Amino acid sequence: MSHIRGADRSEVLLLAPALDDYIAQDNPARFIEAFVVGLDLAGPGFARATPAATGRPGYDPADLLKLYVYGYQNRVRSSRLLEREATRDVEVM
Repeated sequence: MSHIRGADRSEVLLLAPALDDYIAQDNPARFIEAFVVGLDLAGPGFARATPAATGRPGYDPADLLKLYVYGYQNRVRSSRLLEREATRDVEVM
């Protein structure tokens, strides 16, 4: 009998797993997602809630607001730390 081994990291998957599968149903990140999706961002004065017809499009203000609220909730206020969280923490991805 051998040990239980994890998945081989070099194994190629046919279908990529969804990040949603890794986040628990009661995780606060799900509340933040539902809260921001339900907001009308053009109403409170978000200047770029509707993208311009020309030029390179910017980041979606809803995604930036989700990141800001997540950082506020988890006491991460630095933009550099938020960037690091977005690359290593599945909740933020």
